[in-house]
Amino acid sequence: MSGRKHAYESGDVNGMQLPLQTLRAFGCEVLVQTNAAGSLHARMPPGSLMVLTDHINLSQRSPLVGEGGSERFVNMMNAYDAALRANALAVAARGGVALHEGVYMWHLGPQFETPAEIRMFQRLGADAVGMSTVPETILARHAGMRVLALSMLTNMAAGLSDEALSHAHTLSQAQATSSVASQLLADVIGAIDHE
Repeated sequence: MSGRKHAYESGDVNGMQLPLQTLRAFGCEVLVQTNAAGSLHARMPPGSLMVLTDHINLSQRSPLVGEGGSERFVNMMNAYDAALRANALAVAARGGVALHEGVYMWHLGPQFETPAEIRMFQRLGADAVGMSTVPETILARHAGMRVLALSMLTNMAAGLSDEALSHAHTLSQAQATSSVASQLLADVIGAIDHE
């Protein structure tokens, strides 16, 4: 797929349920996700890449609300597959690409966060913040899929630099880093295929 439905578009956090269920029905066992995110740490400046080790569902909204049966109580202990992450790190190292590891905070959006919120996120243990990925991870785990997620850090989060945050800025920074990120993604998917 190219792109996703974001919860901030309609308030519906299960907008990706049908696409992911369809992929699973076709035999897809691994979901590889990408996102643009704001960095909460100077060690990961704009243009950096991060593989998710875990996430924080700040909004505490779940796409599984209303589901029946015991399967809705999904174990999120290993939401992001350790073997897939190790594979991505190895691929990045072979290609000479710096790939950070970190915790992603899901903020519903669509507005950017305030500096006070960013300070809170840092204290809660987040390394990056974005407006996607978490609902899809929950749905994929519910469907029995393994998940790998990569963030392109397009900006320093609010209050951590003098840059003015905007969607246009996010897109321009993503474009500037896209060739390295796209090559890494292709190499990581190729390595998964040979797993």
